[in-house]
Amino acid sequence: MRRDDFLAPALEVAPTLLDARLSLDSPEGSVTLRITEVEAYHGVGAPGPHDAGSHARNGRTERNASMFGPPGRAYVYFSYGMHFALNLVCGPAGVASGVLLRAGEVVAGAALARARRAAKRPPGAAEIPDRALARGPGNLAAALGISRARHDGLDLFSRPFAIVAGPPSGARTVAGPRVGVAGAAGGPAFPWRFGLAGDPTVSAFRPGRGAPRA
Repeated sequence: MRRDDFLAPALEVAPTLLDARLSLDSPEGSVTLRITEVEAYHGVGAPGPHDAGSHARNGRTERNASMFGPPGRAYVYFSYGMHFALNLVCGPAGVASGVLLRAGEVVAGAALARARRAAKRPPGAAEIPDRALARGPGNLAAALGISRARHDGLDLFSRPFAIVAGPPSGARTVAGPRVGVAGAAGGPAFPWRFGLAGDPTVSAFRPGRGAPRA
């Protein structure tokens, strides 16, 4: 992938990220994911309808500053006081647009990803199946070792990150409403969630009434 691939609005970029490989290095080692599920979010200055589910819906703040670009960077936030979530920034600098990574398949560094996930679970919990290591935004961020302090605003094309197009799986791309987004932004007018049909890592859709996110 190239930085120019992120210049388009998130709604255009999101489905193109499916099957891409995202890697993150750390002192403990490296983990690589094949991206299988994403959601698009727009903000102030982005084309299309007003996105009430976006962190940038009311303009730039200290929290969402990374979402305003430049493109090809990470926007990390802390969700519901429980876990981090990773977004890939899209669109020209100054236009808030991003793609939330919802799920992926761990294709390298599975032992490290599993250890990170296990550290956040109660003692004696059942072993996490491979398909669930990075299923869900919080689990994906935990598997990669993401934190806001270390990774928010970093370039996806420079260490510790790397992102490349992967060989297409051949799976059909499916779209639907975003998960856990309150109000109209989560309804049928916003089929801004994309996933690979039949992939075991893609989370099941359950209509939710959560707070707006990403």
